[in-house]
Amino acid sequence: MSESLTSIPCPKQLDEVWSWWRDQMPVTNNWAYFDHSAVAPLSQPAAETLRQFTDMASTSGDVHWLEWSAKVETLRGLTAELVQCDKDEVALVPNTTAGINIVANGYPWQNGDNVVLPEGEFPSNRFPWLNLADRGVEVKTIARRDGRVEVDDLIAAIDDNTKMIAVSWVGYASGFRIDLDALVTEAHARGVLVFLDAIQGMGIYPLDLSTCDVDFLSADGHKWMLGPEGAGVAVIRRRHLETLRCENVGWASVRNAHLFSGATFDLRDDAGRFETGSANMSGLMAFASSLELFVEVGRIHGPAAIGDRVLERAARLRQLITEKGAKPLFQNDPPEIHGSGIVTFEVPGESPADFRTRAIENGVVVSCRGGGVRASVHVYNDDVDLKRLADLISS
Repeated sequence: MSESLTSIPCPKQLDEVWSWWRDQMPVTNNWAYFDHSAVAPLSQPAAETLRQFTDMASTSGDVHWLEWSAKVETLRGLTAELVQCDKDEVALVPNTTAGINIVANGYPWQNGDNVVLPEGEFPSNRFPWLNLADRGVEVKTIARRDGRVEVDDLIAAIDDNTKMIAVSWVGYASGFRIDLDALVTEAHARGVLVFLDAIQGMGIYPLDLSTCDVDFLSADGHKWMLGPEGAGVAVIRRRHLETLRCENVGWASVRNAHLFSGATFDLRDDAGRFETGSANMSGLMAFASSLELFVEVGRIHGPAAIGDRVLERAARLRQLITEKGAKPLFQNDPPEIHGSGIVTFEVPGESPADFRTRAIENGVVVSCRGGGVRASVHVYNDDVDLKRLADLISS
C-alpha cells in the first residue's frame, strides 16, 4: 500500500504546523467542527488509507494481505512511541471497552476485593467493573467536586481490599484532566494498580510510561486521534502479562499463529495474546495513518506541542464565548495540569439541544453533555472556526 501520509512534510516552524494540519482535515471545507470528544472527522491520511483498502480488496481480494498486515503492525510501533512503552506491551483492540474488559475480566480477583472509580465515568469505564459483582468484587464510587476528580479523594478511598483504581484521563463532560503522575505515584505507594481510560487524552497530552508508570490503559482512535470507529489500542505492561488471564482466545493469540494445521496452544509472550482473531484491518491501518500525524509533530516539536496548542485554543474559545454572554460550567484550573480541549457551557435563554440544532444549521458541530453545550477543540481549529461558534451565542 502506498504511503498515506501527506507528501508535504510537517513544517519545522511550529507556527506553521497548525495550518499544515488543517490542510489534512477535509471537514474544514464544510464545518466548524467541535465534536472530537464524541466522533471526530477522519483525517485525510486515514480517509485515503480506507479508500486504497477498499479499491484493493474489491479488485484483488486478499492478494495484498501481507502488505495490509505490515501496515497494521506499524500502529503497534506508533503507539509505543507515542506513550513511550515497549511495542510488545501494545494490543490492538476494537475499542476502548474491549481493552477495559481485558483487564476487568482477566485480573485474578478474590471475593471481597474492590475497585475505586470516580462518579460520572463514561459507561465503558463503569459497567465492566460493576459486572464483577458476581465474583464478589465491590465498586467504590468517589464523588467529584464540581466536575473535578481529586487524587486525594481517590487515595483516601483505598483500603486493604483495594486492588485497582480505574479512571478516565479526561472527563468526557467536564473536560477535567486528572493529575496522572500524582495518582500513579500515590496508588503504587499503597500497592494499588491504575487502569486508565485514555480515550479523551491520548495523542493530545504527553504520556511517558517510562516515568508515569500506568499499569493498563485503553483507547480507540475515533475521537482526538482522528481515526475511524472500531479500531483501538490497549497497553498491558509486561509485568502484568502473566497476571491477566486471557478470557477470550483464538488463532491469533498463540505463537506461530499462521501455522494453522500445526498450531499448538502456546500463548504469545506479548500483549498480542489478547488479540483473538481476524482484525479490522482497514480500520487499524487508517488509525495508523492518522496517528502518524501526531507522532511526526511530536518528533519535530516535542511531546507537549499538541497539548499546548489544544489548551491555547480552548482558552481562546472560553474567552470568545464569555464575551458573548455564555457561561462556562467547569473551571479546570490550573489549565496546564487539569485543562483540556473540552469547553462545556450554558447559553442564556436556550437549551443545549436547541443550540446544537441551530449550530448545525449554521455549519457548526457541537454536542450536549454535562448539562450544557460541549465544544471539543482540536489543533486545527482556527480563529475563524472559534468565532463562528461564538457568534451563534449572540445571535
